[in-house]
Amino acid sequence: MTAQTDTQGTVTTVYKVSGMSCGHCEGAVSSEISEIAGVSSVKATAATGEVTVVSAAPLDDEAVRAAVDEAGYELVGKA
Repeated sequence: MTAQTDTQGTVTTVYKVSGMSCGHCEGAVSSEISEIAGVSSVKATAATGEVTVVSAAPLDDEAVRAAVDEAGYELVGKA
């Protein structure tokens, strides 16, 4: 599991997402995940397929999967 609790009381989790190939893809995935309650920042990188999410508490994997699906991509799992 790649979730880390930072000293500020936030959790950073890195997910693998397949299908992202450009900046538009990164924006679509970031936008959908940003709508999940408790998320403070999202950074998607198409080149690696990684999405780094900072949140107040660990996120429900199914909520993240639903957000990625809504954006039109596939959540592979945690990096």
